[in-house]
Amino acid sequence: MVEVNVAMIAVDAEGSPVLLLRPVDEAEAGVMLPIWIGPMETAAIMVASGMTDAPERPLTYDLMVRLLVALGGSVRRVEVTALVEGTFHATLTLLTPEGERPIDARPSDSIALALRVGAPIFVADEVMAEAAIPDVTHDAGQTLAEFTDFIEQVEPDDFRN
Repeated sequence: MVEVNVAMIAVDAEGSPVLLLRPVDEAEAGVMLPIWIGPMETAAIMVASGMTDAPERPLTYDLMVRLLVALGGSVRRVEVTALVEGTFHATLTLLTPEGERPIDARPSDSIALALRVGAPIFVADEVMAEAAIPDVTHDAGQTLAEFTDFIEQVEPDDFRN
């Protein structure tokens, strides 16, 4: 597993939001994992990341955090575990009074929740090997404009087997 953080949210050529995850460990730097997400998840991740102001009323993910706390639970970790026919799969691991509970979840929902509570986010090595793209924003020899050009041309189907 590779620990990652949210590097940024970009928009592809069709206007779809793309969540970009970057390895935390500098030894693994040089790549990012793009995950296409919906507009509601984009807003939730942007709020949790401090990219935009929080709305006056709590979002669904804020309610989820409150429910977990009320029930004596917490978020242990998020793992992006697989890429199946172009769709990423994740496991959200909760700590409960009865022990750890893995829950199948969408990466975007899991990440929106993890960011709110400071839980670590991981990506399976196989997923990084299959779907990671060069991180042209990290490489001193590249420019953000080149990365923007890439995002404008790439489509979700490019990651389907």
